[in-house]
Amino acid sequence: MDLSIKSIILLGAVLLTGLSAGLFYAWSVSVIPGTQKVSDEVYLQTMQSINRAILNPAFFVIFLGSAVLLSIASIYEFHASKLAFSLLLASFISYLIGTIGVTGMSNVPLNDQLGELELLGMDQSALATFRTFYETKWNKLHTIRSVFAVLSFLLALIGLFISSKQS
Repeated sequence: MDLSIKSIILLGAVLLTGLSAGLFYAWSVSVIPGTQKVSDEVYLQTMQSINRAILNPAFFVIFLGSAVLLSIASIYEFHASKLAFSLLLASFISYLIGTIGVTGMSNVPLNDQLGELELLGMDQSALATFRTFYETKWNKLHTIRSVFAVLSFLLALIGLFISSKQS
C-alpha cells in the first residue's frame, strides 16, 4: 500500500477527529455523571481545575488539528472524488461550527466566568446558584459539541472509505 501525503493527511484527519469525538463522548459518560454526585463547592473547584489542566499541547493538537487536517484532506479530494470531497467538507464544517464554534463561543466564556470566581469567599447559596447556572448551560452545550464531533468523525470515516475505493 502506497501511503501518499494525501492518504497520511486523510488518515490523520480521521484519527484526530475520532480522538476528539472520543474525548467528548467519554466526558459525557464518565465525568459528567461523576460530577453530578459531588457537592456544589467540590464541583466548581473540580471544573476550575479541569478547565486549567485541559489547556495543554496534547489537547490543542487533537482539538484544532482535526479542523486543520479535515480542511486539507477535503482540498486534496476536490478533483479526486466529489463524494469524498463533499463528505470531508461536511465533516470540516460540522467540526468547525458545531465543535470548535460552540466551544469557543459558549463553553469557553462559561469557563472564564467560573475561573474568575473566588469560591472560598462564597456562601452555600451562591455556590448552588452558580453551579446550577453553569452546569446546566455547560452540559447542554457540551452535548451539542459532542454530537457534532461524532457526526464529523463519522463523515470523515465514510470519506476515508470512499477515497480509498477511488484509489
